Amino acid sequence: MLSKEILQALTGYAEKMQQNVNFVLQTGEHPKRAELLTFLNGIASVSDKLTVIERDDPQLRSPISFLLETDTDTGIRFSGIPSGHEFNSLVLAMLHASGVPLKLDESIQQLIKKVDKPLTFEVFVSLSCHNCPDVVQALNQFAVLNTNITTEMIDGGLYQDLVAERDIQGVPSVYLNGKLFANGKVDGAALVNKLIELHPELTDTPIASSLPTQDVTVIGGGPAGVSAAIYSARKGLKVTLIAETFGGQVKDTMGIENLISVSKTTGPELVGNLMAHLNDYEVTLRQHVRVKSVEQGSLKTITLSSGEQITSKTIIIATGARWRELGVPGEKENIGNGVAYCPHCDGPFFKGKDVAVIGGGNSGIEAALDLAGIVKSVTVFEFMPELKADQVLIKQAEKRDNITIIKNAATKEIVAQNGKVSAIKYADRHSGEVHSQSLNGVFVQIGLVPNSQFAKGLVDMSAHGEIVIDHKCHTSAAGIYACGDVSTVPYKQIIISMGEGSKAALAAFEYLLAHDSDEVEATEAMVAA
Repeated sequence: MLSKEILQALTGYAEKMQQNVNFVLQTGEHPKRAELLTFLNGIASVSDKLTVIERDDPQLRSPISFLLETDTDTGIRFSGIPSGHEFNSLVLAMLHASGVPLKLDESIQQLIKKVDKPLTFEVFVSLSCHNCPDVVQALNQFAVLNTNITTEMIDGGLYQDLVAERDIQGVPSVYLNGKLFANGKVDGAALVNKLIELHPELTDTPIASSLPTQDVTVIGGGPAGVSAAIYSARKGLKVTLIAETFGGQVKDTMGIENLISVSKTTGPELVGNLMAHLNDYEVTLRQHVRVKSVEQGSLKTITLSSGEQITSKTIIIATGARWRELGVPGEKENIGNGVAYCPHCDGPFFKGKDVAVIGGGNSGIEAALDLAGIVKSVTVFEFMPELKADQVLIKQAEKRDNITIIKNAATKEIVAQNGKVSAIKYADRHSGEVHSQSLNGVFVQIGLVPNSQFAKGLVDMSAHGEIVIDHKCHTSAAGIYACGDVSTVPYKQIIISMGEGSKAALAAFEYLLAHDSDEVEATEAMVAA
């Protein structure tokens, strides 16, 4: 399970550890326990600061559960074998528990330290889910920061009875003190926001920013935002990048074959490369926070969800877009119970079942192809008379025996029985006849909605909520620029977003040159007078 290369990497990581960490494994019998014990012993073999202890501990769920402790309990538990995408979650938990500095922003750390009530989190994951580690890793850091917080990663594949008991059909699924806290498309930023909603007193006291006035503040951590931040930093400017979720929608894209010069990559790989490239420059990163408001002026004031306020000479908005919802009865009510937006995350929960994909564009057909290898059947519903996807994808879908395509279909309702999706109602747009098709899951893939809510009233927007820009990414507000999927630039593509991000940075630099020149001239005039 642990290759020579992995063990070598772990040895290097373990050298950073500040104190000893014990993996405390629950005693008992389980078919997977020997595998887990071998796994933990393999990790512990790389450093004398790591030890595996077997003991009966009432805090642990089963014989395939373990916790991390130093001198005291860290509050971090794993139920299952954290391999696959969750391997990094275990490694980071080990390092952070030992005293390696956390990656959370200082403002978020201050907020989490204010929690004065017991918070017990359970995170149900799939080891094939590439979004789940963000949630597990964020909550693990919360536990390290505050002894009132405990968190447990639970591999849904090994706890089928518990998954069935709670009717879980999507991951990550997060429970707080025994009640559903968040599920479906959730990340570290969403966890912080939901925690603030439950405990608004956490932000009663403003958090003073440690940052001086920034030259450029980029809002958004996708391809456009990272490109803007790097181009700005290369000009020697003071730059901060604010990202609710670093990587944005790219993280949910598994196959990328149109990023010129890179013949094939995946979303998670590209996000990793974006972070590595950003780290080559002096860019301040604020993660897991959202922008609540922006005050315009010669200096702009940006207020974050954590309570921190940042002042900046210019702003580049690159907040991208989010999944568009159908807006039909039964959709929101059944998110996590048969309605999903990420086939990569939630597809495994529908193994051997019948599902639908709503949308015949590239994302819809790609989702159908991904699901076809897991589920019993996929029916694609397209609103228009013809599919909008690239012909190469359509041909692949037409070759699959378990993919059916229905065109000119308007989704009317998602039906559920006993708390789970059981059918979809749709109308034939030509005849008007309404049909019902039995199925177990619905994956919505009908495009994106720009993440521009916070900028309403600040800059001009189109009827669709896109920020209106000119050929240099200028908005209607002086010193504020926009780029990528949140803007009116046509064609929402990764490579276009990267180019637009660089344009916005260069335009902001031009503004700063002119603005600073005007300030110098005004000062000289005052001195002369």
